Amino acid sequence: MSAVTEQLLLPHEQHRRRPARVLAVTVSVAVVLLLLLVVVPASLLRRTLLGAPSTDRVALTLLAGAKEKGAVCLDGTPPGYHLQRGSGEGADRWLVHLEGGGWCSTVKECSDRRLSSQGSSNFMRSIRFMGNGILGGDQLQNPDFYNWNKVYVRYCDGASFSGDAEAQAEDGTTLYFRGLRIYEAVIDELMEKGLASATQALFTGCSAGALSMMLHCDDFRARFPQEVSVKCFADAGFFIDEKDISGKRSLWSLYDRVIHLQNVRKVLPKDCLANKEPTECFFPAELIKSIRTPMFILNPSYDSWQIRNVLVPDSSAPDKSWLSCKENIRNCNSTQVEVLNGLRNKMVNDLKVVEDKEDWGMFIDSCFTHCQSLSGISWHSPTSPRLENKTIAEAVGDWHSGRSQGAKEIDCKYQCNPTCNSLPPPRDVTAFDRVEIY
Repeated sequence: MSAVTEQLLLPHEQHRRRPARVLAVTVSVAVVLLLLLVVVPASLLRRTLLGAPSTDRVALTLLAGAKEKGAVCLDGTPPGYHLQRGSGEGADRWLVHLEGGGWCSTVKECSDRRLSSQGSSNFMRSIRFMGNGILGGDQLQNPDFYNWNKVYVRYCDGASFSGDAEAQAEDGTTLYFRGLRIYEAVIDELMEKGLASATQALFTGCSAGALSMMLHCDDFRARFPQEVSVKCFADAGFFIDEKDISGKRSLWSLYDRVIHLQNVRKVLPKDCLANKEPTECFFPAELIKSIRTPMFILNPSYDSWQIRNVLVPDSSAPDKSWLSCKENIRNCNSTQVEVLNGLRNKMVNDLKVVEDKEDWGMFIDSCFTHCQSLSGISWHSPTSPRLENKTIAEAVGDWHSGRSQGAKEIDCKYQCNPTCNSLPPPRDVTAFDRVEIY
């Protein structure tokens, strides 16, 4: 399970009999809360008592007619999504988010994913949106999108919603690589549920979901009339084709296996395929050259997942000399920081093409983290990372609404931005031979 989804999931409710004394105390507390509600604004009370917005459950909706459409998870179960309806001015505005979760590049890896929500809807549960960054419903924490219709599309195909093939697992059952069909069928169903009438639509994704969003950004835009405002937002999906410290192109090799196993070629840009290998066209540095829809790119230049799995995978440092540094950038020595600066410099160079795209935006901070839009702490809080004194939410909101021009910010090198220090080191739930990105 991805860490982001784990954060969104609600704990199982426990139903226990309470002793009479506990029940009496509970009743008394309820009376006090009721009185407080009369004299204290609800939003202030919620933040004062709980420290965060309430956690409303958002149910899982399984795709209708999934098997007939061939749009199924790796194990053949129907894919799912979570839809929370908007209100007020947001009633006709839509945010559609594609979940991340890495990739599976071999039959065994994909077969193993069938035992989790990343390969089967049997393991998917209700999730919470409140308090979770761009999905949140508190106006103070998510000022531009709090009351929009929001959709969180679950990821269960292992190829960034882009494959279309089948394979036989070792136990003789069929593995379904149907990510492209899932994307198309889910968007079609959402259009019938109101997305087609949107006056504004924002297409987003985190990590492997951000790569998915890039691959489908122009297709998503083409589904709406020209007068509808449609934009795309990629969070921590700018993966770099960089050699690891042993000289191997580990991520390139992974992508190459994914593309051939799951038949991903169909979604790759035709102008890129005319001159380059399909694997190269799967990288964002090439994808963004072809995308015409306005896009905002959010990415840490010291992306913790890429440092741990692209630049310094375990296989590249068998002497364990990088373990402490990969856990927390503050533990890196000056020589290691210089190596990390090489990854940062490659990312900045690959993003130069964005400078010529007037309606695009960027927020490239120097933090050691991964996926910042789905966390209230990093999205918009007193301790959020800032560039030009703006939080991520403010920068994205200003770009999306057109409140400011030139929304392209690239941070200086590591340790130059003190606002990054307030972020806790990210928990790494990945292993490079079985990638599970946040």
